[in-house]
Amino acid sequence: MSELRFTVDHEWLRQDDDGLVTVGITPYAQDALGDVVYVQLPEPGTYAPGDEVAVLESVKAASNILMPLAGEVIEVNAELIGRPELVNASSLDAGWFFRFRPDDAAALAALLDQNAYDRLLRATADA
Repeated sequence: MSELRFTVDHEWLRQDDDGLVTVGITPYAQDALGDVVYVQLPEPGTYAPGDEVAVLESVKAASNILMPLAGEVIEVNAELIGRPELVNASSLDAGWFFRFRPDDAAALAALLDQNAYDRLLRATADA
């Protein structure tokens, strides 16, 4: 498995061997949401950074998942449609949302690495 990258919105991204990027939410985001009861996944197609691509509903709140980089959504995790609790049980593995082909694969390196994300979490906790 390749190294994870993170956004300030608590999404994780992993570039897979086939060149596609898998996206999910971090355990921090999952914990903040609570029990996920519904997931609306994106339609295949091209999205710009910041476009709303998915919606999560939990017992606490609803949350939008934003497209982290420009690219084309190729695949969604259809398992989540009938089993949204996978986000809670396995946010870093089976609870992924979608896979996309980035317009610029090098842009992934500009996102937060694990150390930078850990610093963000510490700063959030201190705030």
